[in-house]
Amino acid sequence: MRKVVKVIKVIVIVLLIVVVIGLIVFGIYFYKNTHWVEKDQKRIKEAGVVEKKVTLPNGNVINYGETNGDGPALLLIHGQMGEWEDYACVLPELSKKWHVYAIDVYGHGESSHKEELYYLDKNGDDLIWFINNVICEKTVVSGHSNGAITAAYIGAYGGDLVAGVVLEDPPIFSTQGEGWEQSFAYLDTYKVLHEYNKSDQKECWVAYYLRNCLWGKLYMSNAMNGIANYAQKYHEKHPGEEVKIGFLPKSITAIFHYVVNYDMKYGEHFYDLTWNNGFKHEDILSDIKIPCVYLHAKESQAKNGTYTCAATKEQAERAVKYIGDNCTLVETTTSDHLIHSVHKDVYLDVINGFLDKE
Repeated sequence: MRKVVKVIKVIVIVLLIVVVIGLIVFGIYFYKNTHWVEKDQKRIKEAGVVEKKVTLPNGNVINYGETNGDGPALLLIHGQMGEWEDYACVLPELSKKWHVYAIDVYGHGESSHKEELYYLDKNGDDLIWFINNVICEKTVVSGHSNGAITAAYIGAYGGDLVAGVVLEDPPIFSTQGEGWEQSFAYLDTYKVLHEYNKSDQKECWVAYYLRNCLWGKLYMSNAMNGIANYAQKYHEKHPGEEVKIGFLPKSITAIFHYVVNYDMKYGEHFYDLTWNNGFKHEDILSDIKIPCVYLHAKESQAKNGTYTCAATKEQAERAVKYIGDNCTLVETTTSDHLIHSVHKDVYLDVINGFLDKE
């Protein structure tokens, strides 16, 4: 009997140890997911970034972060629902070799919020002005997601000061209508955003998004209503602040941080395909005559057949053909869209590869 009691005590102690370790691990995970901004701020400080604003002759304002490096100029353009700080994870490394300018796209962060500016050419032309009047030297331009399409526009029409361009996983062709309503971006974000804008908005955007997003329906359907309810309660306790959800990773919740300073009218121009403002992707790509790298996240599909990548491999290869021999296609081993974060070494190798071309 005593042996049985001892065995039971050992089992209880082991279970308690396992529970304690589990709680510690979850606590660390939760803390990291709710304090990643502080880590990014340390990286920004390490890179010596100074936040600045410039007012253009037309009255538009571009907000940007600038490093104090002596290297050649590098212009960074973030993607949808981001801000210039989205590049924090690579800024310390980039600042060692580059003089970096990371901007807020119109409708995001602290740059101008005017709906008449939410077009490819409007932001693209003003960034060309930025290169010619603020940077004033040869510049490599790197854009992420729809920022990559803006980078392509600058690469095609930016003039002699644009030395090279990096297209980081652009939603090429789809955002001008090719299979748009069957695409992951449309079904997961823009359709949901449009429907939210039309709704009575009784709950916050984050709760509404979590309740209706495609990735949730595909992978966590039984849990999403509960997570959405949690988000709404957090919003009600902290009105006007970022909704923090510690049990979801940064890869999902980063947009909840940046959406606080995001104009949803910007997203409407993707929903109705007006953002391109008459410019065709194939024409823009064909007009790029400078060195170019297309960074493509590996093609992937959900069980229902929906492509969960920004562009299929065929679309990426077609884009490279339009650009021609001056373009190199680099494909990552996963479908993670935020290549400069998930595949940082790959991204840095591509950017630093332009140093040999200077």
